Amino acid sequence: MTKSTEHKPALVPTAQQAGAAQALWLWAKPCVWTIRMLTALFARVEGMKWFRLFDKVFSEKSLLVAFQQVARKKGACGVDHVTVDEFDRRLPESIWELSDQLKAGTYRPQSVRRVNIPKPGTTETRPLGIPTVRDRTVQAAIVNVIEPIFEVDFAKHSYGFRPKRGCKDALRRVAKLISEGYVHTVDADLKSYFDTIPHDRLISRLGHKIADGSVLSLIQLFLEANIMDGGQEWTPTAGAPQGAVLSPLLSNIYLDPLDHLMAKAGFEMVRYADDFVILCRRPEDAQRALELVRSWVAENELTLHPAKTKIVDSRTEGFSFLGYTFKGHDRVPREKSLKKLKETIRQKTRRTSGDSMAFIVNNLNQTLRGWFASFQHIRPPWIFRDLDGWIRMRLRSILRKRIGGRGRGRGADHNKWKNSFFAKLGLFSLVTARAMVVQSSLR
Repeated sequence: MTKSTEHKPALVPTAQQAGAAQALWLWAKPCVWTIRMLTALFARVEGMKWFRLFDKVFSEKSLLVAFQQVARKKGACGVDHVTVDEFDRRLPESIWELSDQLKAGTYRPQSVRRVNIPKPGTTETRPLGIPTVRDRTVQAAIVNVIEPIFEVDFAKHSYGFRPKRGCKDALRRVAKLISEGYVHTVDADLKSYFDTIPHDRLISRLGHKIADGSVLSLIQLFLEANIMDGGQEWTPTAGAPQGAVLSPLLSNIYLDPLDHLMAKAGFEMVRYADDFVILCRRPEDAQRALELVRSWVAENELTLHPAKTKIVDSRTEGFSFLGYTFKGHDRVPREKSLKKLKETIRQKTRRTSGDSMAFIVNNLNQTLRGWFASFQHIRPPWIFRDLDGWIRMRLRSILRKRIGGRGRGRGADHNKWKNSFFAKLGLFSLVTARAMVVQSSLR
């Protein structure tokens, strides 16, 4: 807690204010954040810094809660090949060892295993860092300690990796602004953002609110942890690897000054992690916003992608944000997102499949439910109807081949295997799911 809060108890707000703080920060971990600490945080004293946080990181109770968070997300093993289940099997000893090493100052992060995952609908890949389970546990403990300190002042138009906020909130905000006439959009793209965050500037930014050198040094160790990429190992001089537990919070902390700069200048910005758009009423405002962004990005040692950063009129050109393309009054999946879905469905509905139709439908449903969760706000909704029809056609094609027919399911196949046939098998219908969402919103 801050020195001012510790030595001047009279400054602590009343019990009523403490209750409000507790309600506001229900997501804060009680193993770390006491009511008194939350009350001090809620007071938001200007220039307040937090001391003596490290003991809350190495607390056995804190580390246990952190591991439970890591375990819920499963995840692959790191360079030590220790899985979540293996770590769990010797949990007491693992937590004791971590706590003792942190207290003694002998803890050192292991190398981060890097893998390259494909970008949807492209031949490009994205680097993903996989720390070991022990390191993910310590990182989660750090996040539980420091996240509320920064969250209290994060800008309202930042939605990525924040408690009680998400992708749908950001999309809803963009749609609302467009409907209000903010049709000139700065579509910005930060080139390799997670790999280029300057370490010194980031630590300095953390130091604006955290005065515990042990916590800052531990975060620095994670930033400088070696990267194991294939057979090569190297030490990064910048960046916070995507896939690390700490990285989403650190990325928000580094971009937070940009959020407040744009808000102070009167611009409507919507940001989700490193993906952001700025919506303006006039093209000249959009140009001014872009110049302001360019200046800040250059000053903070980041880079705007020259080909992907542009100003568009959403009434005629459209722009993409969080998997959606906004154009006019429409909000449809990006072409890459739709292409990826169809490729996945084709793989699961090959005509030569020897699996039972019940198995195929169940396998399809996993993909369809996940995709609908991301794209349930599509407009116009006839896209769902067309996709439902296309999926049933592919299933009819499988059944047609099994009775000796050739080609795609068509004509009389619609009477032989009616829509109700697939409904009885439990096939997830995008149209039905959309209707249920609409009905729920009207209640």
